[in-house]
Amino acid sequence: MEEEDVGGTHIKYLYHCRRQLWLFIRGIRPEHLSTTVQTGEAVHDTTYTRNTPVDLGAARLDFLDGQRWVHEVKSSVRPTPADEAQARHYCHRLHRVGVDAQGAILHYPKTRRTKRLAYTQQDADQAQADIANVLATAALIISPERLARDACRGCSFTDYCWME
Repeated sequence: MEEEDVGGTHIKYLYHCRRQLWLFIRGIRPEHLSTTVQTGEAVHDTTYTRNTPVDLGAARLDFLDGQRWVHEVKSSVRPTPADEAQARHYCHRLHRVGVDAQGAILHYPKTRRTKRLAYTQQDADQAQADIANVLATAALIISPERLARDACRGCSFTDYCWME
């Protein structure tokens, strides 16, 4: 796995659970069986449908406005560190291809809220560190330890981690 291969899902899983990231990198993808994932896809598919997604190879952001703000639609009710890291990653990717992204706006349709995150040099440094952490996790020979069971609520990888 190379730096260019790191996408938004990798970053989201890095912040949520390194074991989930490790499994995802290895092609274990039970997301299609998860009602939580299906709900998130439905929210994504039915919200802001007039905007065009931006494909950056491994990363695909929901849309970029004329002021160079990344917009991401989230199915959760409040911002999480994973949401913010994913948005930061998209800004970082845009900067690397010559688009001076101002920052990101996270949209939470369930609660009709948004969160605006300016993109700073500190964010750029953190985005680069996140990529390095994804690559380090990818290089592990055995999977990272699982989280405490209560942290796995709603995860599509639960059966893999807790099938003992």
